[in-house]
Amino acid sequence: MAKATAGKQGPKVRSDCYIEIRSKRIGGIKLELKSKVDVMYGESIRSTILDMCKFFDIKHANILVEDYGALPSTLMARFELAVKRQNTNIEKEYLPHFNKKNKYKTSKDRLRRSRLYLPGNEPKFYPNAGLHKPDCVILDLEDSVAPTEKDAAQLIVRNSLRTIDFYGTERMVRINQLPQGLDDLKYIVPHNVHVILIPKVETPEQIEQVDAEVKRLKKSYKIKNDIYLMPIIESALGVINAFKIASASENNCALAIGLEDYTADIGAQRTNEGRESFFARSALINAAKAAGIQAIDTVFSDVNDMEGLRASVKEAKGLGFEGKGCIHPRQIKIVNEAFAPTETEIEKAQIIVAAFEEAKIKGIGVVSIGSKMIDAPVVKRAQSTIKLAKLNGLV
Repeated sequence: MAKATAGKQGPKVRSDCYIEIRSKRIGGIKLELKSKVDVMYGESIRSTILDMCKFFDIKHANILVEDYGALPSTLMARFELAVKRQNTNIEKEYLPHFNKKNKYKTSKDRLRRSRLYLPGNEPKFYPNAGLHKPDCVILDLEDSVAPTEKDAAQLIVRNSLRTIDFYGTERMVRINQLPQGLDDLKYIVPHNVHVILIPKVETPEQIEQVDAEVKRLKKSYKIKNDIYLMPIIESALGVINAFKIASASENNCALAIGLEDYTADIGAQRTNEGRESFFARSALINAAKAAGIQAIDTVFSDVNDMEGLRASVKEAKGLGFEGKGCIHPRQIKIVNEAFAPTETEIEKAQIIVAAFEEAKIKGIGVVSIGSKMIDAPVVKRAQSTIKLAKLNGLV
């Protein structure tokens, strides 16, 4: 009998499941379920598996399901994967119902201070991710996923985009390095992804490739929501081409830097002081600002060093970065607080906005505070400062 498997098994597995399908010529469906919650959810699990067998036209098979508290969307993804590993010609998808709470939109200039990375093949991290209040969650299909599990991550991420309540957090997905990443797009574009992170970008043509495929899929699936792009610069060539990359698409919302790969590319050791990456970070910030998009800093890899993280964020803010990646929920609060405006910045912003509003009421075209003229970019920055202060509960 041909056998196909998917998922994880063992005493340390949680919020996941293991599926084993052995096809046979006769005998119908024989389903064996092992689950500690069989009394409460066994009937539902069996019903889902049998419905999927009907959907994929499986009539004769021995099926083993080891459940470790998997959500229905995870169970569906694992079973679909086992089916498709057994028969690579199957293309149709078994999609869970779309959670109405997940149909919210995003905007190009929304706050992206903290972005929490979630490994694409680890569904246990997903249900509580939004409760930690990051500005964004990143469902990762790239470096955090083993090469043998790329297909598994695609289905887990697809189903999670449809079902998991991320509590209003911006929904991002990091695809794989091109050209492999182009195949990832069909698993995320139809399911209300907000931002697509493109890793290891070195040329504007790579952005154009992703942009074109996103537009094709949006047209094919009749998707009207805006989907933005965030290129990640991770090499010397990428830094040199940073402005061309940043301005390659009107759908770019930010430019990010990844320093682990960058420092390896230039043959340097990454340090907390960051002298080895100062040029690259400065070049990226200037490229992003020149293109009119956000500049996002790299992750801070020591999840136990909170003071080091705080210092790193303050330095990033001082350089002009507007956000930072997080690899653990405990980093989110520090990042959000460190990117918050100071009391002096808030007071100055309030004075500028008040003067601008008073000038509007009086019909005055030119705004000045003392001897300084206040133009539109200054007002916009002041308004952003007040918005940040409100989000952090400072005003």
